[in-house]
Order: sequence, then C-alpha cells, then structure tokens
Amino acid sequence: MAGAAPVKRIIDSHVHVWKTDPQFPFAQGAKPNPADATAETLLDLMKANGVSHTVIIQVIHYRFDNSYLADVLKRYPKAFHGVARVNPEDPGNADHLEKLVKEQRFRGVRLSPGGNASGDWIKGPLMPPLWRRCSDLKVPMTLLMPVSRCPDAAALIEKYPDLTVVVDHMADSPIDKPAELEKLIALARYPKVFVKISHTWSLSKQEYPWRDTFDQVKRLHQAFGPQRLMWGTDWPVSAHKAKYEQTLAVVRDEMTFLNDKDREWMLAKTIERVWPFK
Repeated sequence: MAGAAPVKRIIDSHVHVWKTDPQFPFAQGAKPNPADATAETLLDLMKANGVSHTVIIQVIHYRFDNSYLADVLKRYPKAFHGVARVNPEDPGNADHLEKLVKEQRFRGVRLSPGGNASGDWIKGPLMPPLWRRCSDLKVPMTLLMPVSRCPDAAALIEKYPDLTVVVDHMADSPIDKPAELEKLIALARYPKVFVKISHTWSLSKQEYPWRDTFDQVKRLHQAFGPQRLMWGTDWPVSAHKAKYEQTLAVVRDEMTFLNDKDREWMLAKTIERVWPFK
C-alpha cells in the first residue's frame, strides 16, 4: 500500500497444526487434508512472512485429544500459544480445561456450537460452569460459531463480563445477507469481546483480494474498533484457496481503508491484548 508505514510486529492469531504420527492418532473418521501441517512447516512460513509469534488452535482432527498441540507447545514455547478443545457435553469439561491450562501451557479454550440442534448445548447447563472456570483461570473463551449463535453467546457473556471472548472468522456471517452481521455487531456492547478478521478468503465469492468482503470488515471496524479486531490466516485450512502470504497481505496491504495505527493493532497489538507473548 503506497505511503503506508511498515508494520513493526506481526502475530498470527489463528492457525492449526497436525501430523500423521502413531504417537498422536487422529480421531476416528478424521481425514486431514493436506496430509500434514506441522509446526516446523508453520515456523518456515512465519519466518518467510515476518510473523514473530502464532496462536495455534486445536484442530478438529484430534477432537478433544490435545496431545499433539501440547507437544508442539512444549517444543516451541517461545513461538506459540495454544488454545485447546474440551468436550462441551462432558460434565468434567471445566476440570479438563483447568488441567490443560495449569499443566500443559494452554491459553484458552475453543467451543464450536453448530447452527442446528446439535449445537444447542451452548444453551445448556454445562456451559455456565465451564465459562465460570475459564473466567477464574483468566484465559480467553474462543467461539467458532455461525452468526445465528451470537444471541446465545450474548446470554453467557452477560453472566461472565470479566471473561475475554474471541469470535472466530467474523462468525462466518454471509456477505450476501448483510443484515445478519448485525447479530455479531450486537456483541460490540461488551468491551471484552474480540473478533477475528480471518475468513475473508472463505466468505468471498471473488478471487484475491476478496474485495466483496471489505464492507463487512469496515462495519466491524466501525463497531468494535481496531483494538478489538485481529487478523489470522486459518492456515492450512485456507491453503486450498489462499496462500499464507495472501491472508496476511489482504489486511496489511489491500484494505486501504485501514490506517497505519489500525494495522498495528489488528496485526499484533490486539492479539497481544488477548494472548500476551513475553
């Protein structure tokens, strides 16, 4: 972007890693594609693109077995933070989370309520204890959810106002239904809610730089401000449609409605508000 100041620091808020390894078996029925997405490959991509640190989200291929990611965090403690998954329908999920945080360096949990009846557990009795424990542990709650679930999330956010909540991928609000984004924008009234600008490549019906998603990003920028928005690649899930460098460049270079301070926040400073790196 002409005239833009170079960004001093870049942190990726959202990637996944996995490896075909009998020591870390995939969940039954999982079929990862591409075959492997190792921490070592990720580190090479980070170095090539000037990314200093990354937040790794437990991938669904392992379901609720966080062992591989725990091993990665142990081997590369300076480069990564990790966000675990726990079974939302397990009455012991709060205790499981506490063990992951205190014993294996995890810095949060991710829940994925579907938009249909299978995700109705988000409104069930097992959520308040888990959210309360998350708040007590002072680690973020990360939500992968369709925009239709934002009102359900709001009901829990109301109960735990001190808990930091991160909404993944702009709640995948469809760009051909712009009114739906208001359900996510409604969460802006809660000061500890953050949003990842991490799925423009997925939501778009165009080629890079996916300009048909920019109005949606502008609306979120206006509602939340750059201090509560963060970029992320969603590597390697994004790889079928976007190169790693494109998922960075779209925010850094192509969203010309962002100024230098906006980009400083969205590319690093916001992420460090939620996941501080030493």
